[in-house]
Amino acid sequence: MDLKQLLLKDAMIMDLKATTKEDAIEEMVDKYYQVGVIDDKDLYKADILKREAQTSTGIGDGIAMPHARDKAVKRATVLFAKSAKGIDYQSLDGQPAYLFFMIAAPDGADNLHLQALAALSSLLINPELVKNLKAAKTADEVQTLFDDAMQAKEAKDKADEAKQKAKEAEAAKADQNGEHKPYVVAVTACPTGIAHTYMAEAALKEQAEKMGIDIKVETNGSEGVKHKLTASEINRADGVIIAADKKVDMPRFDGKHLVNRPVSDGINKAEELINLAAEQKAPVFHAEGGAVADEDDTEEKKSLWSRIYADLMNGISNMLPFVVGGGILMAISFLLENSVGAHSQWFLFFNNVGNYAFSFLIPVLAAYIAVSIGDRPALLPGFVGGYMASQATASVVSSKSPAGFIGGLLAGFIAGWVIVLLKKWLKNLPQSLAGLKTILIYPVLGLLLTGAIMYFIVDPVFAVVNAAITHFLESMGTGNAVILGTLLGGMMSIDMGGPFNKAAYTFAIGTFTATQDGALMAAVMVGGMIPPLAIAIATTFWKDKFTEQERQAGLSNYILGLSFITEGAIPFAAGDPLHVIVSSVIGSAIGGGLTQLWSVNVPAPHGGIFVTPLANKPLLYLLAVLIGSVIAGVIYGVWKPAKKQRN
Repeated sequence: MDLKQLLLKDAMIMDLKATTKEDAIEEMVDKYYQVGVIDDKDLYKADILKREAQTSTGIGDGIAMPHARDKAVKRATVLFAKSAKGIDYQSLDGQPAYLFFMIAAPDGADNLHLQALAALSSLLINPELVKNLKAAKTADEVQTLFDDAMQAKEAKDKADEAKQKAKEAEAAKADQNGEHKPYVVAVTACPTGIAHTYMAEAALKEQAEKMGIDIKVETNGSEGVKHKLTASEINRADGVIIAADKKVDMPRFDGKHLVNRPVSDGINKAEELINLAAEQKAPVFHAEGGAVADEDDTEEKKSLWSRIYADLMNGISNMLPFVVGGGILMAISFLLENSVGAHSQWFLFFNNVGNYAFSFLIPVLAAYIAVSIGDRPALLPGFVGGYMASQATASVVSSKSPAGFIGGLLAGFIAGWVIVLLKKWLKNLPQSLAGLKTILIYPVLGLLLTGAIMYFIVDPVFAVVNAAITHFLESMGTGNAVILGTLLGGMMSIDMGGPFNKAAYTFAIGTFTATQDGALMAAVMVGGMIPPLAIAIATTFWKDKFTEQERQAGLSNYILGLSFITEGAIPFAAGDPLHVIVSSVIGSAIGGGLTQLWSVNVPAPHGGIFVTPLANKPLLYLLAVLIGSVIAGVIYGVWKPAKKQRN
């Protein structure tokens, strides 16, 4: 692709007026909006700021490259801007930024666009080009400079490719003759995979050439994995460089001297990284240990909450398809039930398939939290621990209610850390027994220890909680209906399938079965519908506080909430329990109380909005849902902090 198609003259700002980072971003976003590159300033700006929250895109040497890839972008474009006085952009080298390249990539950017963006990014490590850009006076000059630089780079790339093949042949011959020339492999990656990935690649390759060291760089960018390292290349390498701000495939580097740094170090500290790897001064990476030997030297420390949040997100992102897919099919089944009956094969098919998907929610959540902590050996104990949390306990204390998603969260973290501890305890196991770790020791001991903790501690605790709640509800009776309805409605939102939720629902079912009075069923039905509906409302009206994935999941919660599928809220509650649960409990308690205040009766055990015709006061039933959902949604949307880096 011709770079002129990316570097639009109309989108250039040759004299940036802003004096602060925030104003510079605002000015460039406004320019994009004026020329029609984006159609939603707020969305695009929010994603730009979200990227800045990870690491400043002020890469140093007077250059800043803010970038975002989202649905607000209509066409792939690079906005070039200049500031004569320089702007404090919180750059990595602490120096002012003079040149700005704001990259906009649409959600559906094709490979041609992405390749062009990658190529442009890699040009910016050329100091001569940077110097000439600072001196450029017109938009035409800027385009010409990039055209010339691109042609020179293409010619150099062809020459380098031929040279690389010759080097590989020479290296192979040298190895056969017992000679050795330093050889390093590297992986570069950044969260968006648009700019820094390829700039780090170019910087490492250029520096290695100056130092007379052979290097191969794998990029994990927006186009996927390029120049993938082979097992033989890794085996031959003296050392490995990981310049990445996101997770990359690490086990393949087991036993190699490995330096693990942010992608910005690949751009600005290429010589240091290459020296550490080539001279084997970096610590040896042990995949079985789950971490680099000396974490302080190889990876920036993360806060405890950052690690916990990353583990949670791994579980939640893998659970979401089960929530959405299973929930929508169950909603369809409730719709069919009203027209074809509860014994129809169509109803049974949709309902059963949806329920099968839902039976995996907690196990999958727990399993992938565990994997995030303890890697693949933690999958088995995490899955089983999550399954134990999803079932009514048959442990030392019997219970009619499962531990639910809170128990699943505990199971995931327990399983993950059990494996981490096992790896530490077994790190000095004789090499002859090392092969038994993954196929025998981790599965058996991991499952045994996780299962024991769940069986003897976690599940019994929840069983006792469930028994106490049930006893409390039974002692209340139905004398004060409004208070009881408020309590039952609020309980439906506390743990969304755990002891509180199940105790409230079971109590209402028991009362309905014994008396055929559906008053309390109305309270729990409304209480259970409100959490997903509140989330749907919040993600609709406070979009900037949620990721794209969360906004899409929020839309499905309209259907799940109306169908009385409270589990649609679980991914949000797992990732942000304080804001989700508190706001949901308030809304559900209000909704449940209103059903009793208005004497609403719903003689059905499930169905949500689809059983409205059965209610004695259908409009008031719907109004209770609406009021509770709006209150909970507004509290959640207003209270939830502005979206920060969650990747």
